[in-house]
Amino acid sequence: MTPVLAAEQLGRVLPGEVPVTLVQEVTLAVERGEFVVIMGPSGSGKSSLLYLLGLLDTPTSGRILLDGRDTSGFGEDELATTRLQKLGFVFQFHFLLAEFSVLDNVMLPLRRLGALAEPAAQIRARDLLEQFGLNEHLHKRPHQISGGQRQRAAIARALANDPPIIFADEPTGNLDTRAGANVRQILHDLTRDFGKTVIAVTHDLTFAKAADRRIGIVDGRIDPNWQASLER
Repeated sequence: MTPVLAAEQLGRVLPGEVPVTLVQEVTLAVERGEFVVIMGPSGSGKSSLLYLLGLLDTPTSGRILLDGRDTSGFGEDELATTRLQKLGFVFQFHFLLAEFSVLDNVMLPLRRLGALAEPAAQIRARDLLEQFGLNEHLHKRPHQISGGQRQRAAIARALANDPPIIFADEPTGNLDTRAGANVRQILHDLTRDFGKTVIAVTHDLTFAKAADRRIGIVDGRIDPNWQASLER
């Protein structure tokens, strides 16, 4: 079966008088419904790799295949549509828009894609927020709810267009232990109960142990020794 996502000899170098290599020669494949965690020392290129896989940054070498399709020839419009349809993103900081209600924040990707009429989009957003226990907070602004609730709203927003892949960059890094455990369980359940593919960067060993597979990154490369240490 074709992997849902694959990278072949992926690299990213920031140009300059002294070029900076963020990611180098990364080859990997992620299967449908897999929960994969990327770990490594600070500054090792974990988030840079995640942003490349999520089509948020452009590689300087190699290619990314989504459902077997090479994305290197995509123009900006096709990249934007692909991200809306197929990829969801959750970050350490929720990035909910302060001027919008929780409900309107979740509706943003639905409105941008435009696949659903407004009434159906609102039903979809309400259903997601109810699923994450936020049905009493639909019309509140982000500053009126807790950090854990904001992150759950951000996950609902990532799921709005029902993408097959969810990317998460330190999704529990800004939360207390209880809220972090809640978010960790939600992401795990997305693979087990809904068949989503989750690819996450984390420093949280408990989070990592819940994953199907752990990938170690050191100096922008996959490091088998670091990876093996995560399995002990």
